[in-house]
Amino acid sequence: MAKYEKIIKLIAVGKMRDRTFDARCQEFLTRLHAYGKCEVVILPDSDVRNEGKAMLRELEKDRGAMVVVLTEEGREFTTREFADFLGKIDRKIVFIIGGPYGIAPEVKAAAARLWALSKLTFTHEMARLIFLEQLYRGLNLLNGGAYHH
Repeated sequence: MAKYEKIIKLIAVGKMRDRTFDARCQEFLTRLHAYGKCEVVILPDSDVRNEGKAMLRELEKDRGAMVVVLTEEGREFTTREFADFLGKIDRKIVFIIGGPYGIAPEVKAAAARLWALSKLTFTHEMARLIFLEQLYRGLNLLNGGAYHH
């Protein structure tokens, strides 16, 4: 049993069109089960306003959760800083990744933390894969695994 088990939810926009990216995301989701429950909610592509409304409706189901929005305005973490951040959270964590046009301001306002994967811009598919890999890496690191060297 993992020392740091988490309940995590990822809200993301749009289906993965690239099968290679999708397969890698599924691989990391499978690996994440060793560290707790990981739920993924994929919202349909729309405009930012409608995506924002759908995200807020989804957040209503998770009152009391730590909400983290991935956005370019957010703070960057090293992998170890991200792992430490995860280790300090004692409740459900909801991560939100927007679509190609970003995230509605009201969703960002609902977040406890804004996080930037990088100062670089990634496609939303790449951002999802990078996020899941870093989530796995961070939880593996917290639990004494050998994935992070």
